[in-house]
Amino acid sequence: MQYSKRWFWLFVAPALMTFSLVVIVPLMHGFYFSFTDWDGINNQPAVVGFQNYLEAFTQGGSFLRAFSFTSIFALSTVLTVNLVAFGLALIVTQPFRGATTLRSLFFLPNLIGGLILGFVWLFVFNKVFPTLGEMFHLPFLNGWLSTPITGFFGLVIIFTWKLSGYMMIIYVAGIQTIPPSLLEAADIDGVSWWQKIRHITFPMVAPAFTVGMFLALSGAFKLYDENFALTNGGPFESTQMMAMDVYNTAFEYLHFGAAQAKAILFLLIVASLSLIQMSINKKREVEM
Repeated sequence: MQYSKRWFWLFVAPALMTFSLVVIVPLMHGFYFSFTDWDGINNQPAVVGFQNYLEAFTQGGSFLRAFSFTSIFALSTVLTVNLVAFGLALIVTQPFRGATTLRSLFFLPNLIGGLILGFVWLFVFNKVFPTLGEMFHLPFLNGWLSTPITGFFGLVIIFTWKLSGYMMIIYVAGIQTIPPSLLEAADIDGVSWWQKIRHITFPMVAPAFTVGMFLALSGAFKLYDENFALTNGGPFESTQMMAMDVYNTAFEYLHFGAAQAKAILFLLIVASLSLIQMSINKKREVEM
């Protein structure tokens, strides 16, 4: 037994050391700097206690605005991403020619980098949308990214378009675990398509919904690349998300201590919401 334990720690040690150096040590280092007025240059910053944490909720209000916008965005995209992904999964699991090709096409946007994806959709919103607006007399398509509301919907569209294909694979795996005999028995009993979805497919793929909602929620809160490329937080920081607010505080205003405090709060918020979501979904799995 002792011999096997030594081999266990021998194999685990490299991964554990790497995780500690890349995650644990920087986290502890950043936690310390969140209590200082570090500007990124001074090697001996002064300790200011909880001042940075208090200012995150009071001074300027940028963090609270970013948190409010990000929360609304996350709730919206959790719904859109998972509904679209589940719908795509239902389509590509049907027995028809070309289903495999469709899976590849739907998954393709997930392979494109966030910045490239953002600039592609920037061209669509600034060039394609106005052209379509003139052709079909739809004035609301002009200046799509110039207002907070349309900028919000632009971010929802791009995030949903990117992530739905990836989530689709998760739901496809869940749907394929449903016993064919169960669906055949439902067909023999004359069960309608919607009843099969509601009473068989939904309960059977509940674990996939738990994973899908977790990934969509955490991904929405951590979004930066597309936010930067598409709106850069504009107009007037109305579409600035939490990750961008932390970045700007550090590298634009050189308030690294305040940025680190916001990052710690950001970590706690995302972790708490993710744990709550996972707990609720797990209880629903048991009930189903």
